[in-house]
Amino acid sequence: MELDLSPKLAKKVYGGDGGSYFAWSPSELPMLREGNIGAAKLALEKNGFALPRYSDSAKVAYVLQGHGVAGIVLPESEEKVLEIKKGDAIALPFGVVTWWYNKKDTELVVLFLGDTSKAHKTGEFTDFFLTGSNGIFAGFSTEFVSRAWDLDENLVKTLVGKQSGNGIVKLDEKFKIPEPKKKDREGMALNCEEAPLDVDIEKGGRVVVLNTNNLPLVGEVGLGADLVRLDGSAMCSPGFSCDSALQVTYIVRGSGRVQVVGVDGHRVLETTVKAGNLFIVPRFFVVSKIAAPDGMEWFSIITTPNPIFTHLAGRTSVWKALSPQVLEAAFNVDSNTENSFRSKRTSDAIFFPPPS
Repeated sequence: MELDLSPKLAKKVYGGDGGSYFAWSPSELPMLREGNIGAAKLALEKNGFALPRYSDSAKVAYVLQGHGVAGIVLPESEEKVLEIKKGDAIALPFGVVTWWYNKKDTELVVLFLGDTSKAHKTGEFTDFFLTGSNGIFAGFSTEFVSRAWDLDENLVKTLVGKQSGNGIVKLDEKFKIPEPKKKDREGMALNCEEAPLDVDIEKGGRVVVLNTNNLPLVGEVGLGADLVRLDGSAMCSPGFSCDSALQVTYIVRGSGRVQVVGVDGHRVLETTVKAGNLFIVPRFFVVSKIAAPDGMEWFSIITTPNPIFTHLAGRTSVWKALSPQVLEAAFNVDSNTENSFRSKRTSDAIFFPPPS
């Protein structure tokens, strides 16, 4: 069966005055189901509050826009209240309860990418809300809630029925949300726009890799991630994940061209991607990107916490490792042609500046 790898935009699932929740559906992006991957976005207006919830999937959250506050409760732990801003990546293992709040005029937008292999629906996140019209409290009878928390039944009715919102609500301007604590960010969040660069190629691009070294919680999530910024008209070398990982890519800014080559040398995707698009590269398929003149930025998760990639161009590419005789036989060319091929791209770059 031919895979549909074409990039897609998210669609609104629910929302109101406080903001909206968007998700990518596996019915429109089949690789979500094939790869057991979920993808969603939370967009909060000023004073928007995403009610406390937990999910059936481990995730990586990435702040695409704005400033805000996030509350995170790891199992058997105290609440951590983090100030979050554009560029922050946060690992969210199973069993984590979170809430999100935007106190600024600028919309707060958070991307969620994660593993749905243990989810109720393959390729989709299911959130379980603690409060609200669809919350856990609303599902239990008054008697059960009263006995479990040793509360008067009238108080229980108030607790269960007072919050009529669903998922996202808008708080009063004067409401005081807990103040974030600087120490709570330690080990919980990494700002990819401020972190040390793993790759920095002049007029080419820059990469920050999220792994167990700089954010240990990704080990519990089982995912790695990276933020890639490609300069105008620069190229990302053709490469593939050599440890059986899927690449799930969200275009943060700009636009560019993408080609993916799969089994039997078939080009399975050739398209132009733009900000807001999500696409998935299957295991072992080779992908390459060329940015438009205004550049391109993307955030990706890789379905292993410490991914390994093989690049097919540059000094450290597999072609440079193969002996000349093998390349002559493999391409069926003479030694002069083989030497011309080998002598190009002698740098270690995985990003190539545009032709001068």
